[in-house]
Amino acid sequence: MIRVFIGYDPREAVAFNVLAYSIQARASEPVSIAPLMLSQLKAVLKRERHPLQSTDFSFSRFLTPYLSDYSGWSVFMDCDMLVLDDIARLWTLREERYAVMVVKHDHVPKETVKFLGEPQTRYEKKNWSSVMLFNNARCRALTPDYVNAASGLELHQFKWLESDGLIGALPDRWNHLVGYSPPRRDASLVHYTLGGPYFPDYQDCEYATQWRAERDAMLHAGRRTA
Repeated sequence: MIRVFIGYDPREAVAFNVLAYSIQARASEPVSIAPLMLSQLKAVLKRERHPLQSTDFSFSRFLTPYLSDYSGWSVFMDCDMLVLDDIARLWTLREERYAVMVVKHDHVPKETVKFLGEPQTRYEKKNWSSVMLFNNARCRALTPDYVNAASGLELHQFKWLESDGLIGALPDRWNHLVGYSPPRRDASLVHYTLGGPYFPDYQDCEYATQWRAERDAMLHAGRRTA
């Protein structure tokens, strides 16, 4: 079973559902998908919302190993995404020598504001944590106590690992940053990091047509056109 945890924010509920559909529609192996909803994590995640926190799942993502009982592997991804490939292909990239595997972007945003007026922050390893393959047994440092107490930079810059040598690299097609990465037609996972086509200001962004086709297929149980 491929375990997938998706960040959930009620302002992007449609994004979560379209993403989940896009994963299941292409998967060649069984997949379980769980939303990381704060309303379901009240007993575990108790930290106050940070002023620079742009989504509900900025910190809950790091509970993935705990929620997986620190066993096997799990995938985390933000909800503002679309999967256009068989997630089993991502799953086969697991390497036991790593604690976590990510696309190692060199992402330095120029803007200071993104969707819905949320703040855009700059820091080393920006967007590395938006798609993570967790080798859960090697991520035992991510206890609920640690996730509640650690700073955002400690979490998102993987300071909970002994060294950066425990961070494996995934092919960049598994986290294509719309508006930042050079345009491409072969993205396996599209990340609408500035804002998705479900927001009026971004309805014409790269891969917007594919997102709308996926939404329509989900709503009408029709065939996918992309």
